[in-house]
Amino acid sequence: MSQSSIQRTVARHLLAVQAVRLKPNEPFTWSSGWKSPIYCDNRVTLAYPDVRTYIKNALADAIRKRFPSVEVIAGVATAGIPQGALVADVLGIPYCYVRPEPKSHGMGKQIEGHLTNGQRVVVIEDLISTGGSSLKVVNALQAAGAEVLGMAAIFTYGFSVADQNFANKNIPLVCLSNYDALLLEAQELDYIPAEAMASLAAWRQNPAQWGQ
Repeated sequence: MSQSSIQRTVARHLLAVQAVRLKPNEPFTWSSGWKSPIYCDNRVTLAYPDVRTYIKNALADAIRKRFPSVEVIAGVATAGIPQGALVADVLGIPYCYVRPEPKSHGMGKQIEGHLTNGQRVVVIEDLISTGGSSLKVVNALQAAGAEVLGMAAIFTYGFSVADQNFANKNIPLVCLSNYDALLLEAQELDYIPAEAMASLAAWRQNPAQWGQ
């Protein structure tokens, strides 16, 4: 299957199980305060075996192709934890997960699982917005002595700031689907009216000001 076909298929699955919702006329408010016509919660896919299986296999295939020397999968807490575990199981390799910050009690760990110095790691994330929180996990892994080969995610909004953040860190990013594929699929499925497309396209160009 071509990359564009995978992007459209994943987008269709996300829309079908309402992991992604599009409401340009009733925008959501993100924690950042941004108004947004889209809300994405890929944890919903875990409740649907067919969708869950498709996503884990697609992520595993992408990692085999792009990062064939991977030795460990690391999930980003919290939403990337189950996705990462599923992918590691498909690949048959060790797994760990990483918190944004070390625990404030107990052993004070930030990385849970076993990781040895120099191991080649691919990070699994469910969603990429600006990439800031995801790259904090990369920093933690590198500080622990891991060689981070790259990151794989289910979906990206495609913000230019995210592209720049990953480029600055020299971390390759592979995403199964993206905002452009989602809009194409939503239009084809009559999920949104044609007249809403301009507003949806404008949001990504300036999300901080959209809807103001």
